[in-house]
Amino acid sequence: MDNIVKKVEEIIKRDSLSYQEQAVDHYDFWGEHIKYVYNEAIALAEKYKADSEIVRLGALLHDIALVRKVGDRENHHTNGRIIAEEILTELKYPEDKKVKVLGCVEHHRSSKNAMNLEELCVADADILAHFDNIPMLFHSMFTRKGVSLKDSRDYMRETFKKDFQDLSEHTKKEFKGRYKEICKTVLGDEYE
Repeated sequence: MDNIVKKVEEIIKRDSLSYQEQAVDHYDFWGEHIKYVYNEAIALAEKYKADSEIVRLGALLHDIALVRKVGDRENHHTNGRIIAEEILTELKYPEDKKVKVLGCVEHHRSSKNAMNLEELCVADADILAHFDNIPMLFHSMFTRKGVSLKDSRDYMRETFKKDFQDLSEHTKKEFKGRYKEICKTVLGDEYE
């Protein structure tokens, strides 16, 4: 397992560095998002007894289309699946496992789209990463949306609410206390 995961991690880190060097805002996909998804995904895979290798690879590859600037943000999950398939094929990853990783990439935008436990782990991890690195959301608001502080607070409130609703029921139940604290600390809100 470690060999394929390390190879894909190296690819992601290399591509992230390339993106960072070329981007106007020098956004670091690895350091600001993917590593958080990866760490949350590992924890969820262990907790839910999912296939750790599939989850690790899915977490590493979930935003590959954004990192490589292929297509638009709205379709990055489907474009990402295509790119992930190319990478895994080149690395001669077994077909039966590859299909599972590709499902994680394609269905990572909400746990409601998850078809199995591995996809659920990656989808929930992608959401939890937003709560793990809240400054990344501020960066996104200011650079991509150019919004005021009031508007950014409203944006974060809606993002947090949507993200929380998109979690699987089991993860939502476990995360609820942390979610309340984040809303109170970051937004000055009480949990709704």
